[in-house]
Amino acid sequence: MILGVALGESAPTVVAVRDGAASWPVPRGVARTASRACVAADLGGVRPAAVAAIRVGGPCPEALRPVVEPGVATIVRGGHSVTGRPLAPLDTEAVRRFAATCGLADFAVTATGSPMLADHELEVAAIVAAEVPQARITLSYEFGHPGLREREADAIRNAALGPEAGRIADDVARELPGVPAYFARSGGGLVSAHYFRRFPLTCDRGAAASLARGRAALRERAGAVSGEGVASGGGVASGGGAASGVASGAVTDGGGDVRSGLAEVPDGVAAAYGAALGRPEAHVERIVLARGRAELDRVLRDARDEALTRVVSAGAAPGSAAIDEITVNPLSYLPDGLYRVRVTAGGRPWAG
Repeated sequence: MILGVALGESAPTVVAVRDGAASWPVPRGVARTASRACVAADLGGVRPAAVAAIRVGGPCPEALRPVVEPGVATIVRGGHSVTGRPLAPLDTEAVRRFAATCGLADFAVTATGSPMLADHELEVAAIVAAEVPQARITLSYEFGHPGLREREADAIRNAALGPEAGRIADDVARELPGVPAYFARSGGGLVSAHYFRRFPLTCDRGAAASLARGRAALRERAGAVSGEGVASGGGVASGGGAASGVASGAVTDGGGDVRSGLAEVPDGVAAAYGAALGRPEAHVERIVLARGRAELDRVLRDARDEALTRVVSAGAAPGSAAIDEITVNPLSYLPDGLYRVRVTAGGRPWAG
């Protein structure tokens, strides 16, 4: 049995999924016997934590400085060009001073050129960790956008969501002790609780994505059995009834009456169902420099290896991890040999 859980403003909605069919409500004792729990949440309304933002690069006008609210920000010398050429040595002393005096634990680090070469972001992270042992650090290169402002905004948002994501993951672990938890991604798929704590931005719109997936799956099942009467294991049952034997796309209420139509399925149930249908997924996006096919093949191998490592971190069983998609696009108006590479990997969950 797999649990689907949709976190709402009040009580969560929990469904039990067996052989593709869902039933609810689910008694707590039954829920705690699940092979895994797949949680759908939207983080748009959570209270953001104060963030210490560090940008590594050159001077800029006031209007283009890092935007962080609540929190503080600084710009230190360093960074690389889009081709990986060093622009200036990293001002390690400025990083150390800021980390030691900002009074915050959630950091977002963005360096110019980091999608090509992340050395300065990694060096900043090491300095921050030494100065603030309890620091939670987000590095912008892990989000892949070539544009500095887009990466910086994502890094700051990820850092701001970190404490609330940790609270949510703790609540799920406390409510479902011993049940492996996964969280729905904004673009589909799942990530492990560990990954969710580190990269909550990937799940920012997890409930919305799960709702769309759940509705689509219900429509597909309803179409598959249309005109065939009762279909075993094909639907959604309410009132605690068994899931099997309920017509797909219909809801059985507590009195046993069948009300046709997907509109009768509450959004929370559809979102929880959609989350339970997901599998671990991870993306890697990089800017790479490759002069010739042999060099491009090498950097693509590196990107594939990174995506496979990341999807295992996201909760895929190692033997099941596989590459789903690779896209390679030359970057226009820049030196020849620069490409934007995006790799998607998926796999089967560890549990269930």
